[in-house]
Amino acid sequence: MLLAIDVGNSNTVIGLYDGDILLHDWRIRTGVDQTIDEYAMLILNLLRTANIRRESVRDLDGIIISCVAPPVLNILEPLCEKYFKMKPLIVGPGIKTGMPIYYDNPREVGADRIVNAVAAREKYKDDLIIVDFGTATTFDYVTRNGDYMGGCIAPGIIVSSEALFERASKLPRVEFSKPKTIIAKDTVTSMQAGIMYGYAGLVDGIVERIIKESQSHPTVIATGGLAKIVAPETKSIDIVDDMLTLEGLRIIYLRNV
Repeated sequence: MLLAIDVGNSNTVIGLYDGDILLHDWRIRTGVDQTIDEYAMLILNLLRTANIRRESVRDLDGIIISCVAPPVLNILEPLCEKYFKMKPLIVGPGIKTGMPIYYDNPREVGADRIVNAVAAREKYKDDLIIVDFGTATTFDYVTRNGDYMGGCIAPGIIVSSEALFERASKLPRVEFSKPKTIIAKDTVTSMQAGIMYGYAGLVDGIVERIIKESQSHPTVIATGGLAKIVAPETKSIDIVDDMLTLEGLRIIYLRNV
């Protein structure tokens, strides 16, 4: 079995694979102030819910981690050695991805962006744009030949919403959800409409510009926690793939063992 861990700035997604089958997956908050033992107890309890007992942990063949929050990586690496008795594979410089990265400095590309690109290329084998709705919303372009060409980064939906609440004293914090109308009659719905449809427009606008610049006809894949909410309101997103990052981790692990 393989334990795949994707650490984002806001959330951490954990997947347990048996071969190419995803047996279980969990989403937890990313905590930078937890100790090694606290993080270990959380992961072991999640495994226990999947009937993976402490003694069965020995059945793990490996652990792979992608992380954009360095303080958490400093927790997870010693955690794996202490509790799972193995050194995890970390997605980063020097790892085999099977994908040429055409970035001025490839070391600057977030591990999650590369992992998504690898999975999307393996699954869809087309010109691709991958939109990941995380703390930041990232857009990545991959050619049908499997070349990572780069992309762009925009503020994430929740980050933008929180900034609006914090900087505008009369505006409340609102739940991110689809409003019934774009011409809203109250403040909460007005904010929900602006955030939802503003972001849908942002996605469509950036995708349109990538298509124009690349002179391609790509399939647009959306992933991340909010993808299912935003995708139906866009014109450009073709497929929502919630497990894209975990699948990318599995593929990269196999290319490095």
